[in-house]
Amino acid sequence: MTPSSHESAATPATADHSAGPLAGIKVLDLSAYIAGPYGCTLLADQGAEIIKVEPPQGDNLRNYPSTLPQESRAFIGVNRGKLGIVLDLKTEAGHDALMRLVDQADVLVHNFRPAVPAKLGITYDSLRERNPRLIYCALTGYGDTGPMRDKAGYDQVLQSMSGICALQGAPGDAEIVYGSVVDYYAASMLAASVASALYARERTGHGQYVGVSLLASALAMQSARFVWADSEPRERFRDMRSGGITGLHPTGEGSIYLSANTPHFWAALCELIGRPQLAADPRFDTVRKRAEHADEIVPVVRDALRAHSAKEWERIFGEQVPCSAARDIEDMFDHPQVLAQGLVETYQHDNAGPYRGLARPFRFGDVPLAAQRAAPRLGEHTEEVLASVGIVVDKDAS
Repeated sequence: MTPSSHESAATPATADHSAGPLAGIKVLDLSAYIAGPYGCTLLADQGAEIIKVEPPQGDNLRNYPSTLPQESRAFIGVNRGKLGIVLDLKTEAGHDALMRLVDQADVLVHNFRPAVPAKLGITYDSLRERNPRLIYCALTGYGDTGPMRDKAGYDQVLQSMSGICALQGAPGDAEIVYGSVVDYYAASMLAASVASALYARERTGHGQYVGVSLLASALAMQSARFVWADSEPRERFRDMRSGGITGLHPTGEGSIYLSANTPHFWAALCELIGRPQLAADPRFDTVRKRAEHADEIVPVVRDALRAHSAKEWERIFGEQVPCSAARDIEDMFDHPQVLAQGLVETYQHDNAGPYRGLARPFRFGDVPLAAQRAAPRLGEHTEEVLASVGIVVDKDAS
């Protein structure tokens, strides 16, 4: 569909502003995949109106493998709470439509490589001339300067580069951490930095450029390891794991994670598994000593854990030993603590049908929040959103 410049009134989709601390804030989300879109979703969770702008072929995340027959599970999970429009920014009509939206926007987010915005005519310098109050957030793989600035960045590439993969598994046997952890951490950094820029605008009246990168996010989430004293050699073990008993252990059925670093928890663990002699042994009375004697202690603990399943041990340990059975994500949909926190929402989606998914992951005590909406279908709100800036979509145009 191609926009034309006929005048039109605003429609219900754009007139229905959300409640929340960011109510009234309009965000143009030009990003794709996970980090940028989910950062915008976190802003939507706080009440901002998010307009997801996709090219005619859509966000490539829509094409990722999914067991849902007509929709990408990844896309609908990452893009809840948004309006969705299609614009071809490589055409004059698509670019002009975006400029009209920029004139009314508070925030624009993209994850293009640094050289691309100039080609599309959407650099920060050009957009701030139109809208000096605009917060312009560029999410990149490696930052907007330096020799790698124009490389495409992806979660697992940055995991491999930044030492995250080398930390997993046995020494010399790097492993990926699945779950797009760098993307999701970058999304949180994006939402936080945009909110800070909006706060600064309240004091100065001016927008600003905000830069977030996967590289910085991958290092930020390792801040406790990313420390190198002048007196240290390169081969310093920087892992923060306690070692010894702390970790995953097999049981009679399933695995359980145990954390018994304090004297109190260590003593309780030994008592409850029927091995009180371990707690009484002075060779094992500190975390460091237990790590040094792990080869001796762990087999004894694991032998005792075979007596019950992981979930049975979870009940036995109760509040006395920090632990959790290793569960599947499916178990979280009906977990009593998850439900008590209101973290599951039922959504309606034309393609996927009704489904349960994550509700907003935080609360505001004194600010009402509007009902959440499912992720948009491709171009679902194009007509309504463009009508709000005086553009009528020509449905017959290619």
